[in-house]
Amino acid sequence: MIKVGIIGGAGYTAGELVRILLNHPEAEISFIHSGSNAGNPICDVHKDLIGETDLVFTAEADFNAIDALFLCMGHGKSVEFMSENELPESLKVIDLSHDFRLKREGNNFIYGLPELDREAIKECKYIANPGCFATGIQLALLPLASAKLLNSEVHVHAITGSTGAGQAPSRTSHYSWRSGNVSAYKMFKHQHLGEIKQSLAQLQGSFDHALNFVPIRGNHTRGIFVSAYVDCDLSEEEAVALFEDYYKEHPFVWVTKQNPDVKQVVNTNKAVLFVEKHDGKIVVISCTDNLLKGASGQAVQNMNLIFGLDEKTGLNLKPVSF
Repeated sequence: MIKVGIIGGAGYTAGELVRILLNHPEAEISFIHSGSNAGNPICDVHKDLIGETDLVFTAEADFNAIDALFLCMGHGKSVEFMSENELPESLKVIDLSHDFRLKREGNNFIYGLPELDREAIKECKYIANPGCFATGIQLALLPLASAKLLNSEVHVHAITGSTGAGQAPSRTSHYSWRSGNVSAYKMFKHQHLGEIKQSLAQLQGSFDHALNFVPIRGNHTRGIFVSAYVDCDLSEEEAVALFEDYYKEHPFVWVTKQNPDVKQVVNTNKAVLFVEKHDGKIVVISCTDNLLKGASGQAVQNMNLIFGLDEKTGLNLKPVSF
């Protein structure tokens, strides 16, 4: 049994992580740390877990008592945590912030996108879990990069639900503002662009074209809808075959012949992809749940790989169809 600890237990991603781990046949939660909620029942914050657990938040964290540690803190906090704490040599760490996603000197975290780095993940100690937008966009582009076919500008529009902004309320996540509303933000300069370009270059070192990304706030709570297109000489049949071949050994990615929608993936760790050819351009639609395949579900998928389990273990989550 894998003993698990969670640091930063009050946010959306931590709540989803707890929900998955409570039903994981090979994992057991040892502690859920939250300085502001210490002593309070978990279900006081994550109310969907009422009747599922009697765990309480703790201010203490015994790192010697666990095998895996998930960091669910705000961006910038994981760097502080790793520098301030001496962790056991055998402890595996999976960080859900952006702090360690970009390769740089002294960074010993492996980028945790299984569809890109599965074999490296199996052998590593520290994982930098990918961002939610980054996951959906990369899954739409990796097969083309692997075939060295990203030879022009790439255009991406992607819509995210309000949970992508985190649990702390803000003007643009407030229900009365978000409901019935749509807006673009951080156009061409979103923080996930760095990790996306890094992954594309890993597969296609010659890629040096613009990645034009327009992120959009949707009026739904969860789910990411990506549309990406690029000039490409492949026929539609050849492009579909390329995607099917690339993902044939990856159990959470499905290439469909029907134009997908977000509800097909919400509450699951799945990614559903759709590929079409239009006037010399390959168009790819990618649908994921930002809190699961874009965060906590993928984190557990990585944990499974690190500990030699089938990567689907504990992730048989069902979509909500209405």
